Amino acid sequence: MEKSIAVMNATGRTGQRIAEALLGAGWRVVALGRSAARLAALQARGADVRAGDPADADWLAAAFEGVDTVYGLLPYDLTEPGYLDSQRRLGEAMAQAVRAAGVRRVVYLSSLGAEQPGGTGMIRPMQDQEGRLRAIPSLSLMCLRAGAFMENLYGALPVIREAGVVADGFPPDLPIPMVATRDIADAAVRAVLDGSWSGRLVQEVLGPRDITMAEVTQLLGRHLDMPHLAYVQLPRDSLERALVEGGLAPDVAVLTGELTQAINDGRVRTTLGRSVASTTPTGMESFVRELAEAYRAG
Repeated sequence: MEKSIAVMNATGRTGQRIAEALLGAGWRVVALGRSAARLAALQARGADVRAGDPADADWLAAAFEGVDTVYGLLPYDLTEPGYLDSQRRLGEAMAQAVRAAGVRRVVYLSSLGAEQPGGTGMIRPMQDQEGRLRAIPSLSLMCLRAGAFMENLYGALPVIREAGVVADGFPPDLPIPMVATRDIADAAVRAVLDGSWSGRLVQEVLGPRDITMAEVTQLLGRHLDMPHLAYVQLPRDSLERALVEGGLAPDVAVLTGELTQAINDGRVRTTLGRSVASTTPTGMESFVRELAEAYRAG
């Protein structure tokens, strides 16, 4: 029997890599996204592509019909206001569609801190969505709780160019689990290909080691030939103001400040402890080379 999966946000950082890997493994892949044009490359590789609105439960249910597994996540646009309401609508639509289509397994991209009852800002919807999916009878669910995306550091490049520093809201010496999205995608692929699990599972994805912003800044300075590049910790109000000036919606900036505070307070952290399964290969030492190339490319 042909194995099949629906991949949400299949043109995104994790979704595209997952779709390509499973196509290569001989799976039937239903690739979902908002833009038919952006899905065309996956269609050329053999995917069944569906363009539509992920907040439309009926559209999602039709796309999920007949597939064994769904790779799910809640997409977002940080420049659009109304983040929490948008995430709620997207989450409810996904859960409704999983129920309606009778999906057997879901691999869901969540976050460290999703077990927290509140006060976690941007990742607050993750707890709600994990709960919605856990409430579906007979669904086998794996929640991939990821650390901070290394790709978030691309946001530091304009600040380096304009102010000559790296600036964020974290203490310089706070170790943070940072993970490359390619490694999250690979963890999802392993979960999909492994047919042995069932029930409700949590798998953390933590990167190769926890790293501080002071270390990240030092590595960036070395690769940018800026040996004196400094890290500046911004107070929460300054961080939120800078994020709005950088183009984020005001509510997103406030929620980012809340998440930053939760990380600083130690409430967003591993609950399972680092293990071979949660430790991923892409190191910051190699990732900063990509950041440096992007900086030089302007």
